[in-house]
Amino acid sequence: MWFKHLHQYRYHDVEAIALGDLEAALAACAFRPVSDREMRRVGWTPPAGRQGERYAHEIQGHRLFAMLRQERLLPAAVVNEEVNERREARELHEGQPLNRRERQLLKEQVIEELLPQAFTRTQRIEVWWDTRRRLIGINAASRKRAEEVLDLLRQTLGSLKVTPLATKTPPARGMTAWLTDAGSRPASLLLGDRVELRAAEDDGIVGARSVDLDSDEIQSLLDNGRQASKMSLGSEGLLRAVLHDDLALKSLQFDDALLDEASQSEDGDDPAVRLETDFALMSDALGKFTDQLIDWLGGEADPSTPTP
Repeated sequence: MWFKHLHQYRYHDVEAIALGDLEAALAACAFRPVSDREMRRVGWTPPAGRQGERYAHEIQGHRLFAMLRQERLLPAAVVNEEVNERREARELHEGQPLNRRERQLLKEQVIEELLPQAFTRTQRIEVWWDTRRRLIGINAASRKRAEEVLDLLRQTLGSLKVTPLATKTPPARGMTAWLTDAGSRPASLLLGDRVELRAAEDDGIVGARSVDLDSDEIQSLLDNGRQASKMSLGSEGLLRAVLHDDLALKSLQFDDALLDEASQSEDGDDPAVRLETDFALMSDALGKFTDQLIDWLGGEADPSTPTP
């Protein structure tokens, strides 16, 4: 259950929906497997898995719920091969090439016929809703997938006014300053060993892992005008992560003390109790780290007009 990635959004509605109403709304949009004729389907699922009954859990103002995303895997190469074979056969039979509309109809026919035979892939994406900080965090590897979760949540609730979390100092500028001037680093910031540097002009990206970020090599690249677009960092007792220039956190690694505390907690082999124990520790760490990150980057920027 421990998040691997985090995209955060500022929640703008006056009040968060009551927990009971949220659970009812999520249950009404529960996940159902894709049919033979569908490419993709999304819906909500109990965070505790098959043995869970509740669609949302809340611990001290932190809420947890999860989306299931299922899609049929139909490789483009397979479709194109079948389309080409049928096109060639028809053109040979009819004695003339198919026009654009006919080729498109042929492709749609092939997809419709192959779809029921395609394998399915299912992905679960968790959502952390901090009602006190008014933040929504999504455990998704990409911004596109996080936005898909928000789209479903917006449909589920009727409306959802959020904007991506933003800071007064852009992350790229902040990370570059921390690398260039060690004295500018916040006292609570732990520097990692991974970085990605981009140039102002389009001459490639330099990425480095397991390196000393204060090394002469890194400093030379910065002196030549490159800016940090990704950098690993952390905070003692909370977590380490790779900060991206859109404020996303990837490759989250929670402090060993938190993981040890979670593993030593008594849960009576109840998956819901285990889930809530882990979530309580994780959400507390994420909230505190987010507060620090915003502070490190000069405070939160004024949000743009939210999209209903």
